[in-house]
Amino acid sequence: MTDPAQDAWLGIDLGTQGVRAVAADSAGQLLGAGTAPLTSDRRGDRHEQDPDEWWRAVCAAIGQARAAGADPRRIRAVAVDATSGTVTLTDRHGHAVTPALMYDDGRAAAEAEKVNEAGEAQWTRAGYRRMQRSWGLPKLRWLLDAHPRAAAEGWRLAHQSDVVNRRLVGHDVPADTSNALKTGADAAAVAWPEKVFADLGIPAEVLPGLVPPGTVLGEVSAAAAEETGLLAGTPVVAGMTDGCAAQLGSGATAVGSWNSVMGTTLVLKGVTAELIHDPAGVMYSHRSPAGTWLPGGASSVGAGLVAREFAGADLDRLTAGAAELLPTGLLRYPLVSPGERFPFVAPGATAFRSREATSGAEDFAALLQGAAYVERLCFDYADLLGAPATGAVVLTGGATRNPVWNQLRADVLRRPVTLPRNAQPALGMAVLAAAALDGTGGSNDGGAGDSPGAGAALDRAAAAMVRADRTVEPRDSYRSAHDEGYVRLVDLLARRGWLPEVVAAHARERTAS
Repeated sequence: MTDPAQDAWLGIDLGTQGVRAVAADSAGQLLGAGTAPLTSDRRGDRHEQDPDEWWRAVCAAIGQARAAGADPRRIRAVAVDATSGTVTLTDRHGHAVTPALMYDDGRAAAEAEKVNEAGEAQWTRAGYRRMQRSWGLPKLRWLLDAHPRAAAEGWRLAHQSDVVNRRLVGHDVPADTSNALKTGADAAAVAWPEKVFADLGIPAEVLPGLVPPGTVLGEVSAAAAEETGLLAGTPVVAGMTDGCAAQLGSGATAVGSWNSVMGTTLVLKGVTAELIHDPAGVMYSHRSPAGTWLPGGASSVGAGLVAREFAGADLDRLTAGAAELLPTGLLRYPLVSPGERFPFVAPGATAFRSREATSGAEDFAALLQGAAYVERLCFDYADLLGAPATGAVVLTGGATRNPVWNQLRADVLRRPVTLPRNAQPALGMAVLAAAALDGTGGSNDGGAGDSPGAGAALDRAAAAMVRADRTVEPRDSYRSAHDEGYVRLVDLLARRGWLPEVVAAHARERTAS
């Protein structure tokens, strides 16, 4: 028997710019962390990485974590998250034979049209209606067109996490339904849609098996132990996408709870008991290891404009000035890049101001306020679809370093917001690893919704390992002014033809209630 007080869990986050490894104990105490950079090849619509570099970076990050105090003898399991929609092809030995097409590679536009034509009914049942060209399935079709002998050569689809998991265990691994969602996996049935794939000419033999997140895939092999410094025999648990990992790392696992991530752009993810269907295809849902659903979406609004527009500025001084001006009558729609994805789809959307700013402080205040208003509109959209949008809200992301912005978001949302202490995707994978082995002894028989108490195990692990740093309460004295400003921005978005009137009307109705 192991001593629970000595148990530790290793989470690995495969990001765009680097890999992060974090070891945490069962109380959420960080024992050691490490990072290693990744390089990308970006040219036009192309965004590729070398899959071999992922493994080298994983080994380096784990080595740093060990040097910082993560004792491999305490680590009971490891789980890996990865960027959503990143795919490659591997040979019979698990070695990548093509560059990885990253999550935002946009070359598969024509393939996306074919995918949507063949699978419209399936994608509608899955809750998102249409696939985008950057999703995994259009890119798989693109890869197969570029390598017509792939099936005959024994090549197989691999998501980013699959590549690393195979190197960890030393044999073929199934894909988890979270990373495989954008490749067409049916998360409810834990199966590939065979008829759709047959119509698209995708051979079954190129597809990996599927398992729910939280399933034990195998154990760290002797070869991987030598390269990473982990102990051979350590269980390896099927992970999730980086967005879902961040949600677990925020502690937002209970039905009705939400994690709002304000980084370069805004990402909102919640927890629902049932699958949410969105006829507009704006929100889509992953399946939680607990058997619940994780609806969410990513906006093109966010803090990315701060670095772009206020580079070199004294942000502390700007923040102090903004605090005196909020709420401000200057409205901004702070898109980081043209085109919006959530809470509405508008490829032609562009950033705008309702008028010219009178000062840098006012412009900065309007940026913070505009992002908060769009965040509120995302919650109103979730409510329109029937998601429980009034539950607990956890804020994460780089924007949480700004206390004025945190208070503003609480004021605009008209609800308390909680800021966790060590939220990050790698910690989310440590939470998942702990939940997967909670009472299972490392069995690989269970999975999301398959093993009794899966939801309780995840909630227990999150509650024990994710600690709240503070809670920010909304100030009622600002409610009326923000309600007025919010409705004005909603009207401006609707007037431009970007925001559907049904969404605008629902936002106005909720504001008046």
